[in-house]
Amino acid sequence: MSAPVFVWLILIPLLAAPLVYLGGRLADRTSHWPVAQALALAALLVTWLPFARTVGEIGASGRMGITLGSVSLCFDGISLLLSAVALGLGSMVVLFSGPYLSGQIGQEKYYAMLTAMIGVMVGLGCACDLFNLWIWFEAMAITSYLLVAFYRDLPESLEAGVKYLVQSATGSVLVVLGISLVLAQTGTLNLAEIRAAIRALNQPSPLLLAAGGLFIIGFGVKAALVPLHTWLPDAHSQAPSGISAMLSGVVIEAGLIAMLRALSALADVTLMWGPLLMGFGAVNMLVGNLMAFRQTQIKRLLAYSSLTHVGYMLVGLGVAVYAGQLDGAQGGFFHLFNHGMMKGLAFLAAGALLYALHLAAGEHTPLTISDLAGASRKYPLIALTFALAVFALGGIPPLSGFMSKWQIIVSGFETRNLVVVGLVVFAALNSVFSLAYYAPLVNVLYRWQPSPVVSRGRTAPLSLQLPLIGLAILILVAGLWPALANPLTSPAGTALLAAFGR
Repeated sequence: MSAPVFVWLILIPLLAAPLVYLGGRLADRTSHWPVAQALALAALLVTWLPFARTVGEIGASGRMGITLGSVSLCFDGISLLLSAVALGLGSMVVLFSGPYLSGQIGQEKYYAMLTAMIGVMVGLGCACDLFNLWIWFEAMAITSYLLVAFYRDLPESLEAGVKYLVQSATGSVLVVLGISLVLAQTGTLNLAEIRAAIRALNQPSPLLLAAGGLFIIGFGVKAALVPLHTWLPDAHSQAPSGISAMLSGVVIEAGLIAMLRALSALADVTLMWGPLLMGFGAVNMLVGNLMAFRQTQIKRLLAYSSLTHVGYMLVGLGVAVYAGQLDGAQGGFFHLFNHGMMKGLAFLAAGALLYALHLAAGEHTPLTISDLAGASRKYPLIALTFALAVFALGGIPPLSGFMSKWQIIVSGFETRNLVVVGLVVFAALNSVFSLAYYAPLVNVLYRWQPSPVVSRGRTAPLSLQLPLIGLAILILVAGLWPALANPLTSPAGTALLAAFGR
């Protein structure tokens, strides 16, 4: 039996990862060229070929699947969206990381783990039974942990890595407990069969309700639900900037998708999953904004703002689950897609400035707001792309962030439910509030007098700036022509509603 083409989206990065490591390891002794980076970039570029074919096939069929023994993989609109974000941002990060990691020890491990993590996230998006969903989730945690703790000689980096590992492991244990409860009650772990078994029970099940709670907490650690987010600011700020972009732009979204997959199997247990998602969304928006507002380090500020943007996704997806609103599902997934681009660009632009102002001089010093004073005069392109990213995150029209937030807000009004309408008004006010910490960043960048740090800063290589240009163009295009994202967001929204029986 020939494998569906989507399987190669998983296999190519996973099979390439050990080759990236070996090639980089051997080249350290014989060559000064970034062989590991070149191999990783080549593997991801090759992976775009089956992705292009998969887009055509999923458009015709809506869903593809394969079963090998006890392993079942199903590719639907949600899988397609996650694959696009992981591959797109991952390719930009590999390109960015060449000059950023220049001279660092262990680059072959970095590129190998990054390549493997991308394949694992695609696999997570394709899991259609709880056990294999957990396996992919664990593999994502392991590969991302090694990348968070890449600077192993720095105590702060190791502390961030340990905190991330401990909290991820705790979440994984809770997920396993939830899986055990589901298996005990239904006798199966296949998502579709679980739904059928629950309908056959035809009575409330406290154990299945408890399993849903365990899934929210366990997967919610990785999805950065408040108050399960405490690993996030340390991991984002201490990891290399490319990994910060991946953590914020893809990994937490993959955790959110894993949570949605698990809850979809329990859709008939209670009608409260939608309101619960919206409630977490409201808390995330408020806490993320309040915590970001008081930060002086750029990467910690961006990390806390990710909580807010997860909140917008939760509101849109919660509206969809509660009211069966396709617009809400599309808006939530459109914001997931936009957040990958916006936050990826923000972290990479901040990383480019961090490299020019500190790392190139051998200083592992955090990038602070005061460091950015007058940076636009010396680094005009980096400053412009950083400004575009934060304005898009703040929801300034006509950038992409505004368009996805607007779709979420409109979907809330379409429910004609006063509580939901109040929630989306609250979301809109939080978007305005976020400008209180985004706008000062741009103001500092375009000050007339450069700071001493900027004055003695080094040159930023062109290869460091090329990914910034690409992501900035995507943000502008998605904002001006948001319908171009429909081939990704519409199938994802339809798949979500079908999974929850809406």
